[in-house]
Amino acid sequence: MYGWTGNILKIDLTTGVHSVERPELEVYERYIGGKGMAGHYLRDFVTQRWDSPDMPLLFFAGPLTDTPVPSSGRMTVMSRSPLTGTVSDSSVGGSLGVQMKRAGWDGVIVTGRSESLCGIRIADSDVSVVDAQSMKGAEVSRTISAVHAAHAAHGAQDVAVAVIGPAAENGVLFSGIVVDGHHFAGRGGLGLVMAKKNLKYVSVQGSGRTAVYDRDEVKKARERIFRLASTSPVLMGEFGIANYGTGALYDLIHARRMMPTDNFRATQFSPAPTLNAYHYKERYQFKRTGCAGCSILCKKVGRNGEMMPEFETMSHFTALIKNSDMETVVEANRICGEAGMDTVSAGATLACYMEIAEKDLSPGEVTALLRDIAHARGVGAGLGLGSQRYARGKGREDAAITVKKQELPAYDPRGSYGMALAYATSTRGGCHLRAYPISHEILRKPVATDRFSFSGKARIIKISEDLNAIVDSLVACKFLFFAATLEEYAQAFSGVTGVQTTAQDLLGVGERIYYNECMMNAMNGFDGSDCDLPERFFAEPGTSGDGITVAPIDRDDFLRARSDYYRIRGLDQRGIPTREKCKELGIEWNDL
Repeated sequence: MYGWTGNILKIDLTTGVHSVERPELEVYERYIGGKGMAGHYLRDFVTQRWDSPDMPLLFFAGPLTDTPVPSSGRMTVMSRSPLTGTVSDSSVGGSLGVQMKRAGWDGVIVTGRSESLCGIRIADSDVSVVDAQSMKGAEVSRTISAVHAAHAAHGAQDVAVAVIGPAAENGVLFSGIVVDGHHFAGRGGLGLVMAKKNLKYVSVQGSGRTAVYDRDEVKKARERIFRLASTSPVLMGEFGIANYGTGALYDLIHARRMMPTDNFRATQFSPAPTLNAYHYKERYQFKRTGCAGCSILCKKVGRNGEMMPEFETMSHFTALIKNSDMETVVEANRICGEAGMDTVSAGATLACYMEIAEKDLSPGEVTALLRDIAHARGVGAGLGLGSQRYARGKGREDAAITVKKQELPAYDPRGSYGMALAYATSTRGGCHLRAYPISHEILRKPVATDRFSFSGKARIIKISEDLNAIVDSLVACKFLFFAATLEEYAQAFSGVTGVQTTAQDLLGVGERIYYNECMMNAMNGFDGSDCDLPERFFAEPGTSGDGITVAPIDRDDFLRARSDYYRIRGLDQRGIPTREKCKELGIEWNDL
């Protein structure tokens, strides 16, 4: 094979035994890699409880990983979410995917449960399960340092490490998995799945290289992608993502009066102009870093080693909780990073707590509560279950701004109707990355659409979900698709694998991958009643001004758009997959 290694590693932590599966080329062509292949292997186990030893935790690279194709250093982690009960996956950067491929593995599937805390070490074909009791309760940086030291003692370098922090060990439902210290597989609680297996870390070192079918064709596709990226103001412009990270979005969202503020009770935060990415750069003098094989390098590190917050973190730890202290944001980001907690859910859960308690939080209280959440202390133990469960326990479910129990990111849907629909239909709960309509509604890429209208949005969201599904399967970075398209990546895929493919072919595979997730959710009892928004967005306006009116969303318009989406997606009017569509896409049907 080219692009793929043809090998998938299976590790059973109950027995300590590992085995190798070698899928047929047809399986790879149907599901590609990354998100698609992980979903293929999750399907037979998805009705198990998330904390069952049989529930797999899946790490999958893609055919483009460890090749010269731009932004191909990412990978996917997938399982069933403790927070939502839905399928949950996360595209994560760092070097783990690259090292997996160099070690000869397209994916690693972990099942079972170790009797005591353990780690998995992979060095090419050498696989071992080792004791990690000494790392119990350790923060992320300490764990990674210990793992690197252990490898260095055996002369190993260039080791990729995925770890959990104390939040996962203490049962936080929105704990994540941290790769190489600051790349986060967040959202949905994948870290808790790992903790339930008594697995503290996975380290991988590979010495091989991924075979490429036609290097000249890959070089042509690479040049086309770089050329398009270099002309994109969003990516490479003076105020673009390359220079300011995802924080470049902060001013845009504020100016369009759609920055979630005061637990989504307002949509503009007046101190925002003093808290944007420019001010972080002035104060922290940050430099660029990023994933393996990336030229954008959207991650930012301060002159003293401080990890700069991403846009979602910047927004949720300022506007959403009414905090105007920049240093608190950086410290909150550090605490969540060391504890292994998703910053979106952490910030939103604090905002929910503030509304119910009818109090504002000082900077010291914000950081103290985050530490209490990570260690399940006091009120933090309840907040670690997420805002929906916490609010229900207080009789205030209206204060939990979630979809399918997952907290919403930093785009108020009253200012982005495409996002309103995308939140509702997302297979993993409230999420902006399944379709990312901000691209056309705010950034005007590839074409501008009216952000206060549902017209045409059902089809746009469906196509965008299919696109992002295949991007997360190849695996590539969504940011480059502000400039490049599947046309360039189809050329790259064909050059890498030797499988001649068009953009439409890939989009069709993306549709199969996404529909498979819809099917898995339906198998666990999800239907159209779960594809809804909190009542706040239909009953309360946002913050109007500067010629912009942010009205409540018309519920009838939303329901019509959702119905249109079901039809276009091939679901019935209950939001359930159909036998006919499954047959068309070649997906196994399960009676629902």
